[in-house]
Amino acid sequence: MGIAHHFPILVVVVPLAAAAINPIIGMSRRKACMPFATFAVFLSMIMSAYLVAKVYFIGPVSYHLGGWKPPFGIEIYFDELSASSLLITVLGLLILIFSKKYIEKKLPAEKVSTYYTLVLLNVAGMLGFVVTGDMFNLFVFTEILSLSAYALVAIGGEKIAEMAAFKYLLVGAVSSLSILLAIGFVYSITGTLNMRDMALRLPEVHSLRVAAVAFALFIVGFCVKAALFPTHIWLPDAHAIAPCPVSAILSGLVVKTGLLGILRVFQVYRLTGGVLDLTPITTILAWLGTISIVMGAFFAFFQDDIKMMLAYSTISNIGYIVLGIGLASFDGLRGGVVHIFNHAIIKVSLFLTAGAIIHQTGFRKLTDLRGIAKRMPITMAAMSIGIISIVGIPPTNGFICKWFIALGAMEANAPLFAAALLFGALFIFAYYIKIVNAAYFREPTRKEIAEAKEAPLSMLIPVTILAFACLMMGLPLAYLPVRYVKPWIVALLRG
Repeated sequence: MGIAHHFPILVVVVPLAAAAINPIIGMSRRKACMPFATFAVFLSMIMSAYLVAKVYFIGPVSYHLGGWKPPFGIEIYFDELSASSLLITVLGLLILIFSKKYIEKKLPAEKVSTYYTLVLLNVAGMLGFVVTGDMFNLFVFTEILSLSAYALVAIGGEKIAEMAAFKYLLVGAVSSLSILLAIGFVYSITGTLNMRDMALRLPEVHSLRVAAVAFALFIVGFCVKAALFPTHIWLPDAHAIAPCPVSAILSGLVVKTGLLGILRVFQVYRLTGGVLDLTPITTILAWLGTISIVMGAFFAFFQDDIKMMLAYSTISNIGYIVLGIGLASFDGLRGGVVHIFNHAIIKVSLFLTAGAIIHQTGFRKLTDLRGIAKRMPITMAAMSIGIISIVGIPPTNGFICKWFIALGAMEANAPLFAAALLFGALFIFAYYIKIVNAAYFREPTRKEIAEAKEAPLSMLIPVTILAFACLMMGLPLAYLPVRYVKPWIVALLRG
């Protein structure tokens, strides 16, 4: 039995251990923190890639911690949904590379080590969240990623950043409490914390009402984590005020854990063979997703601050994903699940390109950034590809997901949702065209813009790779994630 057998746990342990060691390295060699953190995430990425391939060719991987078999021991269960670990590590790696110059300029030298430690903790929390097969550990990893996210928002030290982090913490506490109560309720009626064992025991429980309340609490808790309307109030400030690499982590990855949590709970309850009718909850989710699409796009339209616009755009796109899940049809779920993957790439791309512009100019409002495309052509080209992707224009990766969600709406005989999806896409196009217009078709009004230089190579490499991914994961390679998640969706719908 080689070391590859232990990859399901090592993929989490490596960044977690690196987070513990990183502050010690920072005491003597502060500049070594970034390469050390990058190397740790790179190792996790290699292990994730191995596991993703194994799931595709062989099937889900079950790893028993300490050799104790579930339900008595702790299980790591790596399935198609856990493949998001590869997305987390690849994007985490690119964000760390981008961070080098940005964080050196943005943060005081004594906080650099803390920043990389928190990023490692956050990545470890997300990885643990997506691979665990145990409900209590799901909660533990939720707290690790949430607490590190609160600290990353506040790391700048400004009063406004601390206030945004405090608001995020307060709302996050409600979410955590809701999830913890749900776990307690389910444990009280099933006597197990193992998710697969829980699914087997739920049909036999005496109190389906308790099971239903627990399900509702799970959904509420994870909807808050995902910032679905009307629980989105923490997101705009937290994402707009945090340093840009942190905004990329939050908007691209952290909010997705809430959506993956919803899917994981659906998986547990669906495997009960329909003992509970989930239709009322999926219908509510579909409507909340639709409202989120429209409201997020509406607020984004009136923003002049580029980061605030991107933050509201995230709320709108979370709506698309939740609509896909709520439709509970094959194409709807396929579009929703794949959009978790594609929106992460797009939104990290957009926040990092915005970060490169802010790093080089010091400005973040469109009225100040007029004419920036002439001075930063590569960065703006990457941002433009991100924009056409988020709008959903073919052949980009944003188009594929929205196409499937629209098909899912028709499949569910709900054309009103398809119309809302189209309306949202037009609204998104309207506010993103403001960025293109200001950058390409207006003359600079500020001396700093007229004299701005292109971003350094350590920033250009990540944003160029991400822009390329937005194009390639569209029509050319769209079949890869679509085909990968198909068995998981089929099993979910079969129940």
